[in-house]
Amino acid sequence: MAETLNPDICVIGAGSGGLSVAAAAAAFGVSVVLLEKHKMGGDCLNYGCVPSKALIAAGKIAETFRQSEKFGIQSIEPSIDFEKVHNHVHSVISAIAPNDSVERFTGLGVKVITEEGRFLNAKTVIAGNYEIKARRFVIATGSKAFIPPIPGLDSVSYFTNETLFDNKSVPEHLIIIGGGPIGMEMAQAHRRLGARVSVIEMMEAFGKDDKELSNIALTALKKEGIEIYEKSKTIRLLPGAESGVDVLIEKEGRQETINGSHLLMATGRAPNVAGLDLEKAGIDYSKKGIVVNSKLQTSNKKIYAIGDVTGGLQFTHVAGYHAGLVIRSILFRMGAKENRTIIPWVTFTDPEIASVGLQEQEARKKYRKIRILRWPYGENDRAQAEHKKTGLIKIITDKKGRILGAGIVGHNAGEMINFWALALSKDMKVGDIAAYIPPYPTMSEIGKRAITEFYKPSLQNPWLKRILAFLRAFG
Repeated sequence: MAETLNPDICVIGAGSGGLSVAAAAAAFGVSVVLLEKHKMGGDCLNYGCVPSKALIAAGKIAETFRQSEKFGIQSIEPSIDFEKVHNHVHSVISAIAPNDSVERFTGLGVKVITEEGRFLNAKTVIAGNYEIKARRFVIATGSKAFIPPIPGLDSVSYFTNETLFDNKSVPEHLIIIGGGPIGMEMAQAHRRLGARVSVIEMMEAFGKDDKELSNIALTALKKEGIEIYEKSKTIRLLPGAESGVDVLIEKEGRQETINGSHLLMATGRAPNVAGLDLEKAGIDYSKKGIVVNSKLQTSNKKIYAIGDVTGGLQFTHVAGYHAGLVIRSILFRMGAKENRTIIPWVTFTDPEIASVGLQEQEARKKYRKIRILRWPYGENDRAQAEHKKTGLIKIITDKKGRILGAGIVGHNAGEMINFWALALSKDMKVGDIAAYIPPYPTMSEIGKRAITEFYKPSLQNPWLKRILAFLRAFG
């Protein structure tokens, strides 16, 4: 007979969002049951953010050896032991895993159940031998790799982000289908670690980023030898003549076959909703994810959904942001609402692409008049000293100087976007930025220099010149 539990909150899914809700609620002394059918830490720790950034870091070190000549240090082609790179990736996962473990959360006072959860009705979830009747439920089941129905896919072997980091040998020729953040990050990392890499993208690579910024990154990746086929449709997959895979593509009416040793499917994400029996709880959803309102409530107002499973911006920090909103709503009845305009995102290629707020095209549709302020890395002293001259910052304001969005492409763009995310969240204007003093020499100075461009037109104001002339007359 099933044991009945009556917690204040039941969280389904122990990824970033679910863990954040459970930890915060437990810290306030609220009873929490946490369900996880697979690995604690979810996709980010085990198959996503953590291993991918560890692999990217290894690739950067390898590239440093190749680029050292510009500093007066002899360049060399590094010898790469891919199995040891694999070990490095998994050592990073192991180092972080205790923070997300069953033991840690049990110690925090959370009841952790390592079983699959499914709704029995609008007020009850079944998990193993437990029947959970919570005051509120939070669905945080995340997403998985979306696999499109490409003819022949069932006849070839392929990686997804869930299997890629188990690979212990460098691919001779890695073909990646999908030119979004995951595809482009893994393309560059593997290229730097010794693989030949081809990327096939149906639309445009970096398609969700500002095109002015993404073109700079795209040029850099092509310069490293990555073959990128944009506006190319994958027609069919076939086993290679000797081994590997043959990918038949079509571009501008012409067909071409690309032969590779390995295949990575990086064609987007799909929400994890299977097996939850959402219909029994009266929860609306589609193939895009669970439908939520601005407070992250589902059609059943006692049940919330956060993170990737809602089908919105699919980033770990968004899941964490959602968790904070849900905690405020459930515990303090604050009715906190999601504000997507303040959410930053980063593609961790080299150069990195980072953005927050409106992109130029969006801003032009929404506002009658905007200002675009730019400053290149090449005009920054620190960038010159470190030979990191590729890139620029792009700030978008309205005509009164209110900051609408910011984008950066270049070295450490992901770190520098933090400042602009704060500016957006506090509804700052260019005058607020002009008043602060950045330390010299830092690359972050490019933002302050870009802001000064806002004031250039006013320097040509004839009235200003007359006032200055009048003041000079008094000595």
